[in-house]
Amino acid sequence: MACSEGTHGSSDGRASTGALVGGVVIFDDRADAGRRLGRALAHYRDQRPIVFGLPRGGVPVAAEVARALGAPLDVFVARKLGVPTHPELAFGAVAEDGTVFIDALAAELGLDAPTIERIAAREGAEAARRVARFRGGRSLPAVRGRVAIVVDDGIATGATARVAVRALRSLAPSRLVLATPVASPSALASLSAEVDDLVCLYAPHAFEAVGLWYREFEQVPDGDVVTCLEAARATQ
Repeated sequence: MACSEGTHGSSDGRASTGALVGGVVIFDDRADAGRRLGRALAHYRDQRPIVFGLPRGGVPVAAEVARALGAPLDVFVARKLGVPTHPELAFGAVAEDGTVFIDALAAELGLDAPTIERIAAREGAEAARRVARFRGGRSLPAVRGRVAIVVDDGIATGATARVAVRALRSLAPSRLVLATPVASPSALASLSAEVDDLVCLYAPHAFEAVGLWYREFEQVPDGDVVTCLEAARATQ
């Protein structure tokens, strides 16, 4: 994993083209996606942004964005709340500060309050573990009055991205930006009102899954996240 184009759009209308395979955008890996995303965010370079990667997969992407912008890199931890019978399906999410988002899907599936509370408590504990592992006792950087750019490697339902930007919004950044290489159109539509700028390189109608749009999309271990963060701090 490195920490070192099809048509894309952003909320301000810029567009560029990159590699196409069979008419479909495919990113080589997260580093490639991060470099492309960094170019799309270049107009923020002179605005003293802070880049936050959503661990784990968003961090290698965010590392390349931070490098392109000459910006500090950190993590913001958010955990999805998975449906008990289908854990990959999110009915909500919890952020590291305890902010919780519950989607209407929870009611549609008949999830009761004790079940939701149990899952939220479990994922909140995992979020706390990751904060301790990834930040090593350091505080969250001061966001007030700064441009905060939240980066993920892809957005399917948008639950974790939503709870992350809501939590960061409460810290009063001057501008809140959500950036991702690929996302489902429905997630982008639902998230657009949550941020000041939403930058996505590709939003395929037949989205299916984030990993389908990468040639290499392996799981990112905790150790690789720490390596990315340490490498970034060494150059700040």
